[in-house]
Amino acid sequence: MKQPSLVIPSHIDMPMAHRHTLTNGTSLYVLPTPEFEVLRFTFVFHAGSSLQSVPFCASATANLLSEGTRNFTAEQIATELDFYGSHFEVNVDRDCVYVTFNCLSKFFEQTLAVAREILLYPTFPEEEVSVYREKRKASLAIERRKVETAARELFGRLLFGGTHPYGVTYPESAYDDLTRDDLSAFYRDFYSNALVICSGGIGDNELRSLQQLACELPATGMPVAAAPPPAKSTGYGFTERPDAVQSSIRVGRLLFTRTHPDFVPMQVLTTALGGYFGSRLMQNLREKRGYTYGVHASMINFQHAGYLGIATQVGTEVTDDALNQIYAEIERLRMERMPEEELSLVKNIMVGEVLRILDGPFGIADVTIENLLCGLDNSYVSRSVEMIRDTTPDDIQHLAQQYLRREDLVTAVAGAHI
Repeated sequence: MKQPSLVIPSHIDMPMAHRHTLTNGTSLYVLPTPEFEVLRFTFVFHAGSSLQSVPFCASATANLLSEGTRNFTAEQIATELDFYGSHFEVNVDRDCVYVTFNCLSKFFEQTLAVAREILLYPTFPEEEVSVYREKRKASLAIERRKVETAARELFGRLLFGGTHPYGVTYPESAYDDLTRDDLSAFYRDFYSNALVICSGGIGDNELRSLQQLACELPATGMPVAAAPPPAKSTGYGFTERPDAVQSSIRVGRLLFTRTHPDFVPMQVLTTALGGYFGSRLMQNLREKRGYTYGVHASMINFQHAGYLGIATQVGTEVTDDALNQIYAEIERLRMERMPEEELSLVKNIMVGEVLRILDGPFGIADVTIENLLCGLDNSYVSRSVEMIRDTTPDDIQHLAQQYLRREDLVTAVAGAHI
Protein backbone atom coordinates (compact mmCIF):
# COMPACT_ATOMS: atom_id res chain seq x y z
CA MET A 1 0.00 0.00 0.00
CA LYS A 2 1.39 3.37 -1.00
CA GLN A 3 1.76 5.94 1.78
CA PRO A 4 -0.15 9.15 1.03
CA SER A 5 1.99 12.19 0.37
CA LEU A 6 2.51 14.66 3.19
CA VAL A 7 0.71 17.94 2.55
CA ILE A 8 1.70 20.97 4.61
CA PRO A 9 -0.65 23.93 4.08
CA SER A 10 0.85 27.18 2.89
CA HIS A 11 -2.00 29.21 4.36
CA ILE A 12 -4.07 28.91 7.53
CA ASP A 13 -7.43 30.66 7.78
CA MET A 14 -7.84 31.31 11.49
CA PRO A 15 -11.20 32.76 12.56
CA MET A 16 -11.16 36.43 13.49
CA ALA A 17 -12.49 37.37 16.92
CA HIS A 18 -15.57 39.60 17.01
CA ARG A 19 -14.78 42.71 19.07
CA HIS A 20 -17.23 44.47 21.35
CA THR A 21 -16.11 47.72 22.99
CA LEU A 22 -18.06 48.24 26.21
CA THR A 23 -19.09 51.44 27.96
CA ASN A 24 -16.30 51.25 30.55
CA GLY A 25 -13.60 50.83 27.91
CA THR A 26 -13.29 47.04 28.25
CA SER A 27 -12.70 45.15 25.00
CA LEU A 28 -14.60 41.87 24.70
CA TYR A 29 -13.60 39.45 21.95
CA VAL A 30 -15.83 36.52 20.99
CA LEU A 31 -14.92 33.34 19.09
CA PRO A 32 -18.23 31.47 18.81
CA THR A 33 -18.18 27.75 18.01
CA PRO A 34 -21.80 26.66 18.58
CA GLU A 35 -21.02 23.04 17.74
CA PHE A 36 -19.23 22.75 21.09
CA GLU A 37 -21.18 22.47 24.35
CA VAL A 38 -18.37 23.94 26.42
CA LEU A 39 -17.45 27.53 26.99
CA ARG A 40 -14.38 29.36 28.24
CA PHE A 41 -13.97 33.00 29.16
CA THR A 42 -10.73 34.70 30.19
CA PHE A 43 -10.14 38.08 31.78
CA VAL A 44 -6.67 39.45 31.10
CA PHE A 45 -5.38 42.24 33.31
CA HIS A 46 -2.11 44.13 32.91
CA ALA A 47 -1.17 43.21 36.45
CA GLY A 48 1.95 41.08 36.13
CA SER A 49 4.96 40.97 38.40
CA SER A 50 6.89 43.65 36.49
CA LEU A 51 4.29 46.18 37.65
CA GLN A 52 4.49 45.48 41.37
CA SER A 53 6.22 47.81 43.82
CA VAL A 54 5.88 45.35 46.70
CA PRO A 55 7.70 42.00 46.28
CA PHE A 56 5.41 39.04 45.43
CA CYS A 57 2.35 41.31 45.46
CA ALA A 58 1.22 40.57 41.90
CA SER A 59 1.15 36.78 42.23
CA ALA A 60 -0.35 36.94 45.72
CA THR A 61 -3.18 39.19 44.56
CA ALA A 62 -3.99 36.92 41.62
CA ASN A 63 -3.80 33.68 43.60
CA LEU A 64 -5.96 34.98 46.45
CA LEU A 65 -8.80 36.35 44.31
CA SER A 66 -10.85 33.22 44.98
CA GLU A 67 -9.90 32.79 48.64
CA GLY A 68 -12.84 34.75 49.98
CA THR A 69 -15.21 37.35 48.55
CA ARG A 70 -17.99 39.61 49.79
CA ASN A 71 -20.53 36.79 49.79
CA PHE A 72 -18.53 33.53 49.66
CA THR A 73 -15.75 31.84 51.54
CA ALA A 74 -12.97 30.07 49.66
CA GLU A 75 -14.59 26.73 50.45
CA GLN A 76 -17.97 27.85 49.15
CA ILE A 77 -16.42 29.07 45.89
CA ALA A 78 -14.61 25.76 45.37
CA THR A 79 -17.75 23.77 46.20
CA GLU A 80 -19.94 25.80 43.86
CA LEU A 81 -17.56 25.43 40.90
CA ASP A 82 -17.09 21.73 41.59
CA PHE A 83 -20.85 21.12 41.75
CA TYR A 84 -21.29 22.39 38.19
CA GLY A 85 -18.13 20.74 36.88
CA SER A 86 -16.59 24.14 36.17
CA HIS A 87 -12.90 24.94 36.36
CA PHE A 88 -11.16 28.13 37.44
CA GLU A 89 -7.49 28.95 37.07
CA VAL A 90 -5.18 31.93 37.39
CA ASN A 91 -1.87 32.40 35.60
CA VAL A 92 0.60 35.20 36.24
CA ASP A 93 3.54 36.26 34.11
CA ARG A 94 5.79 39.30 34.01
CA ASP A 95 3.20 41.46 32.25
CA CYS A 96 -0.28 40.07 32.78
CA VAL A 97 -2.69 38.07 34.92
CA TYR A 98 -5.03 35.61 33.18
CA VAL A 99 -8.20 34.66 35.05
CA THR A 100 -9.95 31.82 33.21
CA PHE A 101 -13.22 29.95 33.72
CA ASN A 102 -14.17 26.75 31.87
CA CYS A 103 -17.69 25.34 32.03
CA LEU A 104 -20.40 23.44 30.22
CA SER A 105 -22.52 25.85 28.22
CA LYS A 106 -25.64 24.84 30.16
CA PHE A 107 -24.00 25.91 33.43
CA PHE A 108 -22.64 29.20 32.14
CA GLU A 109 -24.86 31.45 34.25
CA GLN A 110 -24.01 29.61 37.46
CA THR A 111 -20.31 29.78 36.66
CA LEU A 112 -20.57 33.46 35.74
CA ALA A 113 -22.16 34.20 39.11
CA VAL A 114 -19.06 32.79 40.84
CA ALA A 115 -16.82 34.66 38.42
CA ARG A 116 -18.55 37.91 39.35
CA GLU A 117 -17.71 37.35 43.02
CA ILE A 118 -14.08 36.49 42.28
CA LEU A 119 -13.47 39.36 39.87
CA LEU A 120 -15.45 42.15 41.53
CA TYR A 121 -15.59 41.43 45.25
CA PRO A 122 -12.43 39.71 46.55
CA THR A 123 -11.77 40.53 50.19
CA PHE A 124 -8.34 38.97 50.70
CA PRO A 125 -9.15 37.66 54.19
CA GLU A 126 -6.30 38.18 56.65
CA GLU A 127 -6.25 34.51 57.63
CA GLU A 128 -5.96 33.39 54.00
CA VAL A 129 -3.21 35.93 53.33
CA SER A 130 -1.27 34.67 56.34
CA VAL A 131 -1.56 31.02 55.29
CA TYR A 132 -0.61 31.85 51.70
CA ARG A 133 2.38 33.89 52.83
CA GLU A 134 3.83 31.08 54.93
CA LYS A 135 3.18 28.38 52.34
CA ARG A 136 4.72 30.35 49.51
CA LYS A 137 7.73 31.34 51.58
CA ALA A 138 8.41 27.70 52.46
CA SER A 139 7.81 26.38 48.93
CA LEU A 140 10.05 29.04 47.39
CA ALA A 141 12.85 28.14 49.80
CA ILE A 142 12.53 24.49 48.75
CA GLU A 143 12.30 25.38 45.07
CA ARG A 144 15.47 27.44 45.26
CA ARG A 145 17.46 24.42 46.42
CA LYS A 146 17.09 23.05 42.89
CA VAL A 147 19.81 23.93 40.42
CA GLU A 148 17.16 24.47 37.74
CA THR A 149 15.53 27.28 39.72
CA ALA A 150 18.90 28.80 40.65
CA ALA A 151 19.98 28.87 36.99
CA ARG A 152 16.68 30.29 35.79
CA GLU A 153 16.75 33.16 38.28
CA LEU A 154 20.43 33.82 37.64
CA PHE A 155 19.82 33.89 33.89
CA GLY A 156 17.09 36.52 34.32
CA ARG A 157 19.40 38.72 36.38
CA LEU A 158 22.25 38.33 33.89
CA LEU A 159 20.00 38.95 30.90
CA PHE A 160 18.16 42.04 32.12
CA GLY A 161 20.02 43.25 35.21
CA GLY A 162 19.30 42.56 38.85
CA THR A 163 17.04 45.60 39.34
CA HIS A 164 15.18 45.39 36.02
CA PRO A 165 11.47 44.44 36.37
CA TYR A 166 12.05 41.38 34.18
CA GLY A 167 15.21 40.29 35.98
CA VAL A 168 14.71 41.13 39.63
CA THR A 169 14.37 38.39 42.26
CA TYR A 170 13.50 38.73 45.93
CA PRO A 171 14.50 36.78 49.03
CA GLU A 172 11.90 34.48 50.58
CA SER A 173 11.91 36.76 53.65
CA ALA A 174 10.15 39.44 51.57
CA TYR A 175 6.95 37.44 52.07
CA ASP A 176 7.07 38.45 55.75
CA ASP A 177 6.35 42.05 54.80
CA LEU A 178 3.48 41.31 52.41
CA THR A 179 0.15 42.56 53.85
CA ARG A 180 -3.51 42.36 53.02
CA ASP A 181 -3.46 46.11 52.36
CA ASP A 182 -0.77 45.59 49.73
CA LEU A 183 -3.00 43.13 47.89
CA SER A 184 -6.08 45.34 48.15
CA ALA A 185 -4.14 48.31 46.80
CA PHE A 186 -2.68 46.31 43.91
CA TYR A 187 -6.14 44.97 43.04
CA ARG A 188 -7.60 48.47 43.13
CA ASP A 189 -4.85 49.90 40.91
CA PHE A 190 -4.57 47.20 38.25
CA TYR A 191 -7.77 45.13 38.04
CA SER A 192 -9.75 47.37 35.73
CA ASN A 193 -10.60 47.52 32.02
CA ALA A 194 -9.68 43.95 31.25
CA LEU A 195 -9.20 42.30 27.92
CA VAL A 196 -11.95 39.63 27.80
CA ILE A 197 -11.93 36.67 25.43
CA CYS A 198 -14.74 34.12 25.19
CA SER A 199 -14.74 30.99 23.04
CA GLY A 200 -16.91 27.92 22.59
CA GLY A 201 -20.67 27.55 22.68
CA ILE A 202 -21.60 31.16 23.38
CA GLY A 203 -25.00 32.45 22.30
CA ASP A 204 -26.72 35.82 22.54
CA ASN A 205 -27.84 35.31 26.15
CA GLU A 206 -24.38 34.30 27.30
CA LEU A 207 -22.85 37.23 25.46
CA ARG A 208 -25.19 39.72 27.14
CA SER A 209 -24.44 38.28 30.58
CA LEU A 210 -20.70 38.40 29.98
CA GLN A 211 -20.92 41.97 28.71
CA GLN A 212 -22.79 42.95 31.85
CA LEU A 213 -20.09 41.49 34.08
CA ALA A 214 -17.31 43.11 32.05
CA CYS A 215 -19.08 46.46 32.30
CA GLU A 216 -19.06 46.16 36.09
CA LEU A 217 -15.26 46.26 36.16
CA PRO A 218 -13.94 49.60 37.43
CA ALA A 219 -13.77 52.21 34.69
CA THR A 220 -10.93 54.12 36.30
CA GLY A 221 -8.63 53.24 33.44
CA MET A 222 -5.56 51.12 33.53
CA PRO A 223 -2.53 52.87 35.03
CA VAL A 224 -0.01 53.75 32.39
CA ALA A 225 3.11 51.82 33.28
CA ALA A 226 6.36 53.43 32.28
CA ALA A 227 8.55 51.43 29.96
CA PRO A 228 11.23 49.61 31.96
CA PRO A 229 14.78 50.95 31.90
CA PRO A 230 17.19 49.52 29.32
CA ALA A 231 18.37 46.03 30.13
CA LYS A 232 22.03 45.58 31.06
CA SER A 233 23.23 42.08 30.23
CA THR A 234 26.20 40.36 31.85
CA GLY A 235 27.97 37.62 29.91
CA TYR A 236 28.45 34.90 32.53
CA GLY A 237 27.36 33.92 36.02
CA PHE A 238 27.72 30.87 38.27
CA THR A 239 25.69 29.84 41.32
CA GLU A 240 27.45 27.37 43.60
CA ARG A 241 25.58 24.26 44.76
CA PRO A 242 28.30 22.13 46.43
CA ASP A 243 26.18 18.99 46.76
CA ALA A 244 24.75 19.09 43.23
CA VAL A 245 25.22 16.07 40.97
CA GLN A 246 23.91 17.99 37.97
CA SER A 247 24.49 21.45 36.57
CA SER A 248 21.63 23.50 35.16
CA ILE A 249 22.64 25.57 32.14
CA ARG A 250 21.00 28.57 30.52
CA VAL A 251 22.42 30.21 27.40
CA GLY A 252 20.82 32.97 25.33
CA ARG A 253 20.66 36.63 24.59
CA LEU A 254 18.28 39.59 24.44
CA LEU A 255 16.65 40.03 21.04
CA PHE A 256 13.22 41.50 20.24
CA THR A 257 9.48 41.04 20.63
CA ARG A 258 7.05 39.19 18.34
CA THR A 259 6.33 42.31 16.28
CA HIS A 260 9.92 42.45 14.98
CA PRO A 261 10.24 41.27 11.35
CA ASP A 262 12.98 38.81 12.30
CA PHE A 263 11.05 37.16 15.15
CA VAL A 264 9.45 34.37 13.09
CA PRO A 265 12.61 33.55 11.09
CA MET A 266 14.49 33.44 14.40
CA GLN A 267 11.86 30.98 15.64
CA VAL A 268 12.75 28.77 12.68
CA LEU A 269 16.45 29.02 13.56
CA THR A 270 15.72 28.32 17.22
CA THR A 271 13.58 25.28 16.40
CA ALA A 272 16.38 23.84 14.28
CA LEU A 273 18.84 24.50 17.09
CA GLY A 274 16.84 23.04 19.97
CA GLY A 275 13.09 23.23 19.45
CA TYR A 276 12.17 19.62 18.65
CA PHE A 277 13.32 16.11 19.53
CA GLY A 278 15.60 15.75 16.53
CA SER A 279 17.15 19.21 16.85
CA ARG A 280 20.87 19.81 16.57
CA LEU A 281 21.38 20.25 20.31
CA MET A 282 19.39 17.09 21.07
CA GLN A 283 21.40 15.12 18.54
CA ASN A 284 24.66 16.40 20.01
CA LEU A 285 24.08 16.47 23.77
CA ARG A 286 21.66 13.54 24.14
CA GLU A 287 22.04 11.16 21.23
CA LYS A 288 25.76 11.48 20.56
CA ARG A 289 27.17 12.19 24.03
CA GLY A 290 24.49 11.11 26.51
CA TYR A 291 24.98 14.26 28.58
CA THR A 292 21.30 15.01 29.14
CA TYR A 293 17.75 13.71 28.88
CA GLY A 294 16.71 16.84 27.07
CA VAL A 295 17.71 20.30 25.90
CA HIS A 296 15.35 22.97 24.67
CA ALA A 297 15.69 26.28 22.84
CA SER A 298 12.91 28.81 22.35
CA MET A 299 12.13 32.43 21.60
CA ILE A 300 10.50 34.13 24.61
CA ASN A 301 8.25 37.17 24.24
CA PHE A 302 7.44 39.79 26.91
CA GLN A 303 5.58 43.04 26.37
CA HIS A 304 8.75 45.15 26.33
CA ALA A 305 11.46 42.61 25.48
CA GLY A 306 12.18 39.26 23.89
CA TYR A 307 15.03 36.81 24.07
CA LEU A 308 16.44 33.51 22.89
CA GLY A 309 16.87 30.94 25.65
CA ILE A 310 18.52 27.51 25.71
CA ALA A 311 18.05 25.29 28.79
CA THR A 312 19.41 21.91 29.84
CA GLN A 313 20.74 19.93 32.80
CA VAL A 314 23.88 17.78 32.61
CA GLY A 315 26.18 15.94 35.00
CA THR A 316 28.53 18.30 36.82
CA GLU A 317 31.55 16.46 35.40
CA VAL A 318 30.56 17.30 31.81
CA THR A 319 29.34 20.86 32.37
CA ASP A 320 32.24 22.55 30.59
CA ASP A 321 32.09 20.29 27.56
CA ALA A 322 28.29 20.62 27.35
CA LEU A 323 28.69 24.40 27.24
CA ASN A 324 31.36 24.07 24.57
CA GLN A 325 29.05 21.86 22.49
CA ILE A 326 26.21 24.40 22.78
CA TYR A 327 28.54 27.17 21.62
CA ALA A 328 29.82 24.92 18.82
CA GLU A 329 26.32 24.21 17.51
CA ILE A 330 25.53 27.92 17.52
CA GLU A 331 28.78 28.66 15.69
CA ARG A 332 27.99 25.93 13.15
CA LEU A 333 24.78 27.79 12.28
CA ARG A 334 26.91 30.86 11.66
CA MET A 335 29.58 29.18 9.57
CA GLU A 336 27.70 26.47 7.61
CA ARG A 337 24.67 26.74 5.37
CA MET A 338 21.84 24.56 6.66
CA PRO A 339 20.88 21.71 4.32
CA GLU A 340 17.57 22.23 2.52
CA GLU A 341 16.27 18.85 3.72
CA GLU A 342 16.84 19.70 7.38
CA LEU A 343 15.25 23.12 7.06
CA SER A 344 12.24 21.66 5.24
CA LEU A 345 11.70 19.21 8.12
CA VAL A 346 11.92 22.01 10.68
CA LYS A 347 9.42 24.16 8.81
CA ASN A 348 6.97 21.27 8.45
CA ILE A 349 7.22 20.56 12.17
CA MET A 350 6.54 24.19 13.00
CA VAL A 351 3.50 24.45 10.74
CA GLY A 352 2.21 21.17 12.13
CA GLU A 353 2.56 22.54 15.65
CA VAL A 354 0.51 25.59 14.67
CA LEU A 355 -2.23 23.30 13.35
CA ARG A 356 -2.12 21.24 16.54
CA ILE A 357 -2.51 24.31 18.75
CA LEU A 358 -5.45 25.58 16.68
CA ASP A 359 -7.32 22.27 16.89
CA GLY A 360 -10.23 23.40 19.06
CA PRO A 361 -11.84 26.61 20.33
CA PHE A 362 -9.68 26.92 23.44
CA GLY A 363 -6.41 26.71 21.52
CA ILE A 364 -7.71 29.34 19.12
CA ALA A 365 -8.58 31.52 22.12
CA ASP A 366 -5.07 31.16 23.54
CA VAL A 367 -3.50 32.27 20.27
CA THR A 368 -6.00 35.12 19.99
CA ILE A 369 -5.00 36.39 23.43
CA GLU A 370 -1.32 36.26 22.53
CA ASN A 371 -1.96 38.13 19.29
CA LEU A 372 -4.10 40.82 20.92
CA LEU A 373 -1.55 41.49 23.64
CA CYS A 374 1.04 42.10 20.90
CA GLY A 375 -1.26 44.49 19.06
CA LEU A 376 -1.97 41.95 16.31
CA ASP A 377 -5.08 40.24 14.97
CA ASN A 378 -5.52 36.62 13.96
CA SER A 379 -4.41 37.24 10.40
CA TYR A 380 -0.91 37.21 11.89
CA VAL A 381 -1.12 33.42 12.13
CA SER A 382 -1.32 33.01 8.36
CA ARG A 383 1.39 35.63 7.85
CA SER A 384 3.67 33.83 10.29
CA VAL A 385 3.11 30.52 8.47
CA GLU A 386 4.06 32.23 5.22
CA MET A 387 7.20 33.62 6.86
CA ILE A 388 8.10 30.15 8.13
CA ARG A 389 7.72 28.64 4.69
CA ASP A 390 9.66 31.49 3.04
CA THR A 391 12.69 31.16 5.33
CA THR A 392 15.74 29.91 3.40
CA PRO A 393 19.07 28.38 4.44
CA ASP A 394 20.73 31.69 3.57
CA ASP A 395 18.28 33.48 5.89
CA ILE A 396 19.20 31.11 8.73
CA GLN A 397 22.92 31.66 8.29
CA HIS A 398 22.49 35.42 8.01
CA LEU A 399 20.39 35.56 11.18
CA ALA A 400 22.91 33.45 13.07
CA GLN A 401 25.75 35.67 11.94
CA GLN A 402 23.82 38.80 12.88
CA TYR A 403 22.37 37.79 16.23
CA LEU A 404 24.36 34.87 17.63
CA ARG A 405 27.90 36.11 18.01
CA ARG A 406 29.66 34.38 20.88
CA GLU A 407 30.43 37.68 22.62
CA ASP A 408 26.72 38.55 22.73
CA LEU A 409 25.64 35.35 24.49
CA VAL A 410 24.66 35.24 28.16
CA THR A 411 25.47 32.07 30.13
CA ALA A 412 24.14 31.08 33.53
CA VAL A 413 25.22 27.90 35.34
CA ALA A 414 24.12 26.52 38.69
CA GLY A 415 25.88 23.46 40.11
CA ALA A 416 29.05 22.23 41.77
CA HIS A 417 32.61 23.09 40.78
CA ILE A 418 34.60 20.07 39.58
